[in-house]
Amino acid sequence: MTTTAPPGEAHVTADAPKGGAVGASKAFGWMLIITGAAGLLASWVITLDKFKLLEDKNFKPACSINPVIACGNIMESDQAAAFGAPNPMIGLVAYGVVVCVGVSLLTRVTFPRWYWLTFNAGCLFGVGFVSWLQYQSLYVIGNLCLWCCLAWVITIVMFWYVTAHNVRAGFLPAPAAVRGFADEFPWVLPVLHIGVIGILVLTRWWDFWTG
Repeated sequence: MTTTAPPGEAHVTADAPKGGAVGASKAFGWMLIITGAAGLLASWVITLDKFKLLEDKNFKPACSINPVIACGNIMESDQAAAFGAPNPMIGLVAYGVVVCVGVSLLTRVTFPRWYWLTFNAGCLFGVGFVSWLQYQSLYVIGNLCLWCCLAWVITIVMFWYVTAHNVRAGFLPAPAAVRGFADEFPWVLPVLHIGVIGILVLTRWWDFWTG
């Protein structure tokens, strides 16, 4: 029995968990390509600036524009290499994979349940990692990096849309009401999530923004 789905998602059905592989709409594929490409851009720019900073301690990244938005301070922090290697190098690999998945979906490739859940787990790790980086940036380091903020936003969007897709497909168990919500309003949770981050950024430096 198939579920009612918006245009372009009709091939995602409730029968998918019984063994069938599913794909996604072209819009979903383009979402992955665009967010992945934006992540690659942010990672590439940060990587280049990191190398320049290693060569010249006096180098000032173009996105260091005021006492709050100071990318150089972020790049020189211990948190910028949380796993031993610079974080943007991890991003170059991870976002590259996302672009490849998006391109595959445009060709109408279908993936089995385990693939979608693995992809979702990767997105969950990504959103968890950027959440930690957000806390470190706001409340430990005390600076923002605009390119990092771009990576935060696209990772959040990616995670919630992939999760909504898996809920619609039945790969993630959920009540009918939740599946209906994921089907009709997949944009709500990413908007709320990004809105909360925006409020935290606003309140963290309220005196600076309003001074």
